[in-house]
Amino acid sequence: MLFNSYEFIFLFLPLTLLVFHWTGRQGHHRMAIAWLVGASLFFYGWWNPAYLGLILFSILLNYGVGVSLGDVPNSSRKKPLLILGITVNLGLLGYYKYANFFIENFNLLAGADIFLHEIVLPLAISFFTFQQITYLVDVYRGEVRDYSFLHYCLFVTFFPQLIAGPIVRYKEMLPQFALDAVYRLRAEHLAAGFTIFAIGLFKKVVLADGVAVYATPMFEAAEMGVALTFFEAWGGVLAFSFQLYFDFSGYSDMAIGLARMFGIRLPLNFNSPYKATSIIDFWRRWHITLSRFLRDSLYIPLGGNRKSESRRLINLMITMLLGGLWHGAGGTFILWGGLHGLYLVVNHGWRKLFRNRRRTKSGGYIGWAITMLAVVVAWVPFRSESVNGASNMLAAMAGVHEISLSISLIGRLGNAEQWLVDQGVVFRGIYPNNIIGVDPRSAFLWVIFLFFVATLLPNTQQIMRRYRPAIETYKDEIACLRYRWMEWRPTLPWALFTAVVFTLAVLGLTRVSEFLYFQF
Repeated sequence: MLFNSYEFIFLFLPLTLLVFHWTGRQGHHRMAIAWLVGASLFFYGWWNPAYLGLILFSILLNYGVGVSLGDVPNSSRKKPLLILGITVNLGLLGYYKYANFFIENFNLLAGADIFLHEIVLPLAISFFTFQQITYLVDVYRGEVRDYSFLHYCLFVTFFPQLIAGPIVRYKEMLPQFALDAVYRLRAEHLAAGFTIFAIGLFKKVVLADGVAVYATPMFEAAEMGVALTFFEAWGGVLAFSFQLYFDFSGYSDMAIGLARMFGIRLPLNFNSPYKATSIIDFWRRWHITLSRFLRDSLYIPLGGNRKSESRRLINLMITMLLGGLWHGAGGTFILWGGLHGLYLVVNHGWRKLFRNRRRTKSGGYIGWAITMLAVVVAWVPFRSESVNGASNMLAAMAGVHEISLSISLIGRLGNAEQWLVDQGVVFRGIYPNNIIGVDPRSAFLWVIFLFFVATLLPNTQQIMRRYRPAIETYKDEIACLRYRWMEWRPTLPWALFTAVVFTLAVLGLTRVSEFLYFQF
């Protein structure tokens, strides 16, 4: 079941909300939680009931290990148990996500013929596996002392964050369900949550899916070996950059909004990453809870920055390579992770080299431009189906194939026209390959419009800041708005805004599509 579907919006969500709050209002808090767990499992099983067994097995396994960790007083016996729990979790994830990839590559390199049935990746396995690993680590450290099985089931399955995050820590969410106020339906929570959900739905259905029609044909053409021109390639890559941005931003808003309708605040997971002025800043804004998990569970255990500078940079590269592999089993994701690892190494080196240099406004703009360019280039392997397809697209972006300008410019450029021809520029049109479904002018306008929205307008969390929409990972993470009139309030104008945004999104539900991060 998708957040952006009729059955979810008009059946599942209102029914789940009503029963939860009605039951809780009667004082039956455990029954309300049990209902929410059951509804969340139904939500998950809607995709493929066969995988309900897997998530239930994972819950039972990790709950058992967690209780055992809590019962063992001797720290020397705790560590092997923690390692066992993490190993089993990673083993399950590795089997479903990477078995085919490694066997195919082993057969290719060794000339072997090992056969393995195609393994379908269970929905959300990467997210609920990492979330349960954080639980085991927190129990090991003594940060969790609640061993209620019902509470644990809710921690894993709570449907607003089950499918694609945020990756929540037990102590962030479960203590909220101990508050009586959560079980009483409050107009403030419902209004704020619905507004955030509506904005997220609009981002996904109208913005992300709207620009996807320009991105997909270009990447498909690159995979087929079509020699795209400079502008075709850049148009496709920029379109995908904003498709992914608003797809993930929309999902993150919807998750926070849905949880808020239940009176629950989830961690902030997306905070205008295209406004970042460095790659370090980018990773404090993009998939924030995954970055936190990689930092706490991989980078710091590897030694973090406690050892030599060279070791620190190696740790960064290892962390990002594995972060890329987490997104998918393939050379393209490893390449994407490696690029970001390299970016971070360069960024940290630059900061160390010029640590005493004063920051200037112009320097901030230059840093933003370099960061944006680096991120967009790295999206190419992230989106491509193969390394060859990514190479073809990157070559086109570099102008290797052809730079073609509009035919209408012939005779209008004076001496510059001959100079351009001498440099290899041709005049066959901006999109001369006539790739089906792509209109160059509308694609250009979409990209410009989405660029403006992503980089200049306030984000959802800023608009809703007065109502503390999410748990902040970093201090003062949600910036104040310069103009107070842009802050959401329960007034008629804002109600009309929410109604219009929601209506436009619902009208677009006829072309329902999955969220891009569901594949991870």
